[in-house]
Formats: sequence, C-alpha cells, structure tokens
Amino acid sequence: MSAAQVRKKSNNTGFILALGAIAVAGGGFIWWKTQQPPAAAALILPSVADSTLSLKAHGYTIGSPDAKVEVMEFADFECPACGNYFTITEPDVRKNLVATGIIRYTFYDYPILNAHRNTIPAAMSAACADDQNKFWEMHDALFNGQIEWNGEATSNPRGVISGYAQTIGLDLAKWNACMDANTHAERIRANYSFGLTKQVGSTPTFLVNGQMLRGAANYDELKAAVDAALAPTLPIPTAVPAAPAKK
Repeated sequence: MSAAQVRKKSNNTGFILALGAIAVAGGGFIWWKTQQPPAAAALILPSVADSTLSLKAHGYTIGSPDAKVEVMEFADFECPACGNYFTITEPDVRKNLVATGIIRYTFYDYPILNAHRNTIPAAMSAACADDQNKFWEMHDALFNGQIEWNGEATSNPRGVISGYAQTIGLDLAKWNACMDANTHAERIRANYSFGLTKQVGSTPTFLVNGQMLRGAANYDELKAAVDAALAPTLPIPTAVPAAPAKK
C-alpha cells in the first residue's frame, strides 16, 4: 500500500470516527432532552409591558370583594425577601386586615428569572393548584419549604413540589397534566407584564390602593398605608353647634 493510500485510509477512518462521535453525542443530547422534565423554565417573559397578551392579568385574591382597600403583592416564590415577608408579616396581614374585611389582597406573579432558576416551576405549580381552588395552600407550602426546592437546593424542583401537591390534597393526575402542558404560562406572563405597567422592578413590591411600597414591608408600614388609603373614605364628623350661653 502506497503512502498516499495509507493517508487516505487514515483520513477516512478519522472521518468515520468523527461521525460516530457526533452520532453518540447527538444521541446523548436526545436522551438528555427526553429525560428532562417539561420545560416550564423556558417561559419567556416580556422586557416591557405586553399589550398583545390575549389573557389579561389575573392575580389570586383573598378577602372581601367589598373591601375599600386593595393590596396588591408582586412577588417571586423563590425570592428570599418574599419568603421573609411571608413568614414575619403576612400572618398578621391576613389575620388583622384580610379576615376582618378591611382589605382585599391579591398576589401577582413577578418571577425574577436572572436570579431564580426554579421560580417558573413554582409559579406554574401554584397556578395549577388554583385550578383546584388551592392556590393559597400551594402558595403557603412553597414559601414554607422555599429552602427545599429553590435553585441552590435542587435542579429538580418539581420532584419536591409534587410532594406539596400531594400533602395539600390535589388531584395529582390533573395537577401533573397541567404542569406538563405549561397550561398557565400566559397567565404568568400577563401578571408579570401587569407588574411592568405598575413600575414594579423588584420583589416583593406592594401597591396599597395604588401607593407603592418596595421591599419586605413590615406590618406597621403596611397598616399605615392601609389607614392612609382609608382616610378619604371615612365620614367627616359633623360639627356640633355650641350650646347657647346662659343668660
């Protein structure tokens, strides 16, 4: 065999080996893709308020529809400050302001994707729980267990969150089907876009009848904002005429 033939055979062998390596790598990529959970985390959020969304903002509300004050919370389930607010302040807000009919309280998704890699699966899990009227049960479970499923704890948050779904009594078949289909992706996008229209830039952010409070507000701060919002609705005392002077 001539030197030229040897080189040609060697080149052909290298080419075949390279094709084989590409095929193996490609097969590995296909296997990797098929082994991943549904790509809830691939949801793309608008960078500016999107008026083309077919579904308008649709938050999750508790409290009396007749309450004179509405508190909106824009939050990220994976946000540590949101978790602190939930633990320290929200119990008093629900007890003293929501349960008494003073405020109507609405939660809006505002996921911070560049900081929290597991936030979309969490938001989706709560939205899917809402289909079974258990948003707030999942909301509470997510915040109570935040350190179990956040991006630092796991790359498979759904494995943890599915345990919460079972604990709060969801129909798991329906919940899993909702998660697999990313059923509420547009709802999450719409809530986020609504936050952009309100100049929300961080989480948590609160709007109390339109007045903005940024950061994990404590109870006294929220109560003061609620009282200020109520002030214009309170009846103005009628002046009592002075008694005539005795002669």
